[in-house]
Amino acid sequence: MPIKIQNDLPAREILETENIFAVDENRALHQDIRSLQICILNLMPLKEDTELQLLRSMSNTPLQIDVSFMQMSSHHSTNTSPNHLNRFYNTFEELKDNTYDGLIITGAPVEQMAFEEVDYWDELCKVFEWSKTNVTSTFHICWGAQAGIYYHYGIDKKYLDKKRFGIYKHRVMNRKVPLVRGFDDVFCMPHSRHTETPADKIHACDDLVVLAESEIAGIFLCMNKSGSQIFAMGHAEYDRLTLDAEYKRDLSKGLPIEMPINYYPDNDPNNKPDLLWRSHANILYTNWLNYYVYQNTPYKWGQILDEEKRAIASNTLTQKI
Repeated sequence: MPIKIQNDLPAREILETENIFAVDENRALHQDIRSLQICILNLMPLKEDTELQLLRSMSNTPLQIDVSFMQMSSHHSTNTSPNHLNRFYNTFEELKDNTYDGLIITGAPVEQMAFEEVDYWDELCKVFEWSKTNVTSTFHICWGAQAGIYYHYGIDKKYLDKKRFGIYKHRVMNRKVPLVRGFDDVFCMPHSRHTETPADKIHACDDLVVLAESEIAGIFLCMNKSGSQIFAMGHAEYDRLTLDAEYKRDLSKGLPIEMPINYYPDNDPNNKPDLLWRSHANILYTNWLNYYVYQNTPYKWGQILDEEKRAIASNTLTQKI
């Protein structure tokens, strides 16, 4: 997939070394192509790492995407340079009059706080509501998924006895839904969180469809019936060494942290972790972009489909599988 990003975004050079085609702004202006407009609300502290991970995850279809980055104006980020934020990010107020084919809302290290205690919660609620009318499909990740389900369905998170941390096996629960087309029956995904949205309450919600679940880690993937709101409880976008960095960071701070399960060969932190989830991560983002963004969004940017039309389109896709 050709990805259109700002010419001097730091992730660009790394993507090119991985043979991921990134189109510069000048070249994109001379192409008569309706690129998909994707906005990433990046709530993670190390924003440059997350930018690279998500751009890499979306690079495996022939569709061209034009990526914008959003930040919360009600939160002061201390882990990313102000220069980077000023050059590559816009606030919700600056972007709210736009419409987007797809929106990604990342996780955030605030899960041990009540939602309403998060300093940007009110602003985030505006984004959730805005996404209903200005975005074709929204992809929520980890805490972003918990927050989205809480806002849209009133299902609160609960605290775990200990951090859910490592690589977990999940089983596909509803193979006819296009979002999991091409998945193996059982697949691995990373989790790193202190809370979870109760599985029984998600199953009991009439508008939510569970697509993948683990006996140990709980629900990994669910969505509303129209495909306009998708929730991934883990981190498909993580790199090979992301959990390793989190583990060693917490150890260095003296925090209570157990070794991530099913991660290091022979449970030895000196061993290089096996990358067991990349192929399914690529399939997940490719399916989202194809079935729930590209095939549902109108050609003329700005004409977002209403829920009834989206439901019809989603059902039609399901019947074809």
